[in-house]
Amino acid sequence: MDLGISWYNVLGVLPGCSPDQIKSAYDAKVSQLRPQVLSGAPSAVITAASRAQQMLDAALSLLGDPVSRKRYDDAVGVRRSGGGLAPPESYASEPGWDLADAAYVAGPPAAAALGVLMELTDWLTPRQRQPSRLVVPDVRGLFYSVCLEVIGRLDLRLTAVRLTEHPMPVDGLVVDQTPRPPAKVRRDSELTVHVWHPPEQRSWPRP
Repeated sequence: MDLGISWYNVLGVLPGCSPDQIKSAYDAKVSQLRPQVLSGAPSAVITAASRAQQMLDAALSLLGDPVSRKRYDDAVGVRRSGGGLAPPESYASEPGWDLADAAYVAGPPAAAALGVLMELTDWLTPRQRQPSRLVVPDVRGLFYSVCLEVIGRLDLRLTAVRLTEHPMPVDGLVVDQTPRPPAKVRRDSELTVHVWHPPEQRSWPRP
């Protein structure tokens, strides 16, 4: 089974979704990263938000263009009829996956985001032999729902620590984790993530 994370995962949409659904998912996530929402947030949140914005921009750049989306779908084995993923012919961690060939995915402005995604794909690539220890993936900058999907495909236990006392009812952003990469841990170890939500806009009664 393919355990790679895709640009569709980053946006939280299915491979068979429409262009409007892609843009809507992008707008919904980016709305949580606006300066006015992040105003007063700790520096770790700002850093994670910047990383999240890079990945979201890269995903929209790729999936929002019909030509690049088709090339990507062909590369990862998207089955349009079923809206799922077929086993890809190569992974980022295997010979044949050339970063130069994949540059069209994100373009120079989002090269860092592409690197993050390729690293995650490398961590999640199926192995013939499962080592007793694994490198902790860097999930900082991912939205919590995406983090759940990533960790759910690894033999790790996830514990979330909510950082916002009165959060808005939206998907949270992973801003820190313990342990951090490149630590190696045994399978079934615990990964603790710190999740930030935009604070609820509370209206106080006038005096």
